[in-house]
Amino acid sequence: MEWKKIEKDSRALQEKQTAYMAELIEKLNDLFSTDTSEQDQLSCVNSTIFGKVAELQKLQLQASNNSKEQFATSPDLPHELQNAIMESFDAHTSMSTRALNSPIVLRGMLDVLLNYSGLHEALRARAA
Repeated sequence: MEWKKIEKDSRALQEKQTAYMAELIEKLNDLFSTDTSEQDQLSCVNSTIFGKVAELQKLQLQASNNSKEQFATSPDLPHELQNAIMESFDAHTSMSTRALNSPIVLRGMLDVLLNYSGLHEALRARAA
């Protein structure tokens, strides 16, 4: 009996996550059109930009002391978001330029992708 409850809860959680991702992708597609892939959009907004903004202590303090609605009106939030976008752009541009101009860096990135990030396994899983 307990196993069926766990299975049902797991299925409900998976359906909720799938709906969340579909909504998130729809919102990103509305913002960026089809100029970029869904993966690029998710990586940029939900990982890179999110990470830059989330590490800011000023915003952490504001979030911990305010409701979501109050935090959304913070005058610091738009400014810090713009800073995060610029920092992300600069970092990605620098890293991409370095990789494109250096066979050593390019090989190092390939090593990381193959031996630490699971690129081969991810490609096989997608092909299956």
